[in-house]
This record gives sequence, structure tokens and C-alpha cells, in this order.
Amino acid sequence: MTSPVSLSPAQASARLAEFTVVDVRAPGEYASGHVPGALNIPLDRLPEAVAALKSAAARGPLLVVCASGVRSTRACDILAAADVDALTLSGGTSAWEREGRSLDRPVGARATWPMERQVRLAAGSLVVAGLLAGLRFPAARWISAGVGSGLVFSAVTNTCGMAAALSKLPYNRAPRSSADLDTTLRGLQG
Repeated sequence: MTSPVSLSPAQASARLAEFTVVDVRAPGEYASGHVPGALNIPLDRLPEAVAALKSAAARGPLLVVCASGVRSTRACDILAAADVDALTLSGGTSAWEREGRSLDRPVGARATWPMERQVRLAAGSLVVAGLLAGLRFPAARWISAGVGSGLVFSAVTNTCGMAAALSKLPYNRAPRSSADLDTTLRGLQG
């Protein structure tokens, strides 16, 4: 499978009105700031959205966005397998904002750490806890070994079970006032 076409923030910004922008981050991440006009379809829910995205892609190009470009590249691969063309934003919303472009932030939305940062905190904390507990209970070192093995598996497969689990936590969920996925998908098919 070929890599999806990637646009820099400057290229994407110049053509933003042409795109249906799809943000594949967790709802909490999306609520803390997203590319203007982006619709939130979390990566773990993307298979449900393929038909609607195919319909949207028939009307104009799709630009898929995440925090750094990793999840959006994965999303583009999933869409390509379903014969849906999509581009990805190089460097994600982090690069977008770093280059001085504004992000839409719903009024009252609280900042949520990007998923990569949440994973690093959780994995690091579990490794340290396993090592410290291992001083008293040697079998506790298996916690550290399990996390390390999970990180290796994550790197090899370009998936992340810890991120999938963390995305289910309440602070990574959308506020009640945000549109739900069904509403977003109905809008895409119109």
C-alpha cells in the first residue's frame, strides 16, 4: 500500500475551503482544539463512517487530521482499502498551530492532552510502578515487562491498545453539547 498524499499546513490552509476535513482524534482531543470546520470521526469509529466518507469524497477531497499525522495516515490507509481517496495533514494539528494557524475551540471546552502524551504518561507510570513494586514483590516487575512488550508490539504494528483504552476515559469523550457521530455521518451523506 502506498503512503497517502500529505499536505503541509500552508498547503492545506490555502485550500481549506475545498476540503471536507475529518479529525480522527478522540472527542476530548478534538474539543480542545481542531482545524476550522473539521468533523470529528474518531479513528476507532472510522469503519462505521466509510460509506458516508465515500459519499463526501465524491463531492470533493477529504483531508484527514490528527495531532501529529500518525493516526491520520492510518485513517487514510483504512479509507484507501475501501477505495476512498483522502489526504493527510503533515504534522497534524500540532504543526498547524505551531505555524501560527488558529484552532477552533468550543466555548467552555477544557484542554485535553494529546493521546501520544497520555500514552507516554500511562506507560511510563506503569513501568516505574512495576519497578518500584518489584523491589518488595519481585513478580511485580512483570508489569514493566508487559508494558515494554506492548510498546514494542505497538511500534511494529503501528497500533496502540493503550491509546484505544485511554480514548474510552471520560475526559477523552466529547462534551454532551457536541454533535454525535450519527449526526456527523448523516451530514456527510447529504
